[in-house]
Amino acid sequence: MAVPKKKTSKAKSRSRRASNWVLRPPARSVCPQCRQAKLPHVVCPNCGWYKGRQAVEVD
Repeated sequence: MAVPKKKTSKAKSRSRRASNWVLRPPARSVCPQCRQAKLPHVVCPNCGWYKGRQAVEVD
């Protein structure tokens, strides 16, 4: 079984972990009913439609 020759330093392992600490913008999709941007798999906040039907009443 392979064994590392040297200990991995704290800086090396932490810098490898820190590469995933990036803030990414949330994913967006287009509502097929009103053509507004919305989060995927979520009821449209503008018109209240989800999966081809009226899910929520919006004023």
